[in-house]
Amino acid sequence: MNIIETPLPGVLLIEPQLFGDERGFFMESWNRRAFASRGLDLEFVQDNHSRSARGVLRGLHYQVHEPQGKLVRVVSGAVFDVAVDLRRSSPNFGRWVGYELSADNKRMLWVPPGFGHGFLVLYETADFLYKTTAYYAPQWDRGVRWNDPDIGIDWPLDGAPTLSAKDEAAPWLRDAEVYP
Repeated sequence: MNIIETPLPGVLLIEPQLFGDERGFFMESWNRRAFASRGLDLEFVQDNHSRSARGVLRGLHYQVHEPQGKLVRVVSGAVFDVAVDLRRSSPNFGRWVGYELSADNKRMLWVPPGFGHGFLVLYETADFLYKTTAYYAPQWDRGVRWNDPDIGIDWPLDGAPTLSAKDEAAPWLRDAEVYP
């Protein structure tokens, strides 16, 4: 596998090794021993699967206590996937990175604890899978507005996104409860 460091320390773009022929392909999306040998000794406790339609934007989400690390990938369609540093003590606080993850490119993104996460669906639908290092804890669930000008994410939008009521009401970064 190829692990690519992003401009945000700790956030990693991962390109798995593919084995393919005329029948299709095989890849390991997770192998604890292989990831640990590359410095990612992680224990996942929950797997999640979401399906969304084109133009749906989910995020920016995080758990302010019991933070989750997320290994994310797309198995159908494509998304623009974003991680935002939400650690006030970080020199990168409020900075973001974004990458297209798709069924075609098979890339994964490691979003460590301390970061907000969100994605925009680019195709008719997208099936988005993610492994988490902590269980979902609704009492600690938080969000930051997807279009916060202090973050300045350059979403590849064609019109207004489709948002949940929760995401529409998310606070601005300056008002949000974030990590120390």
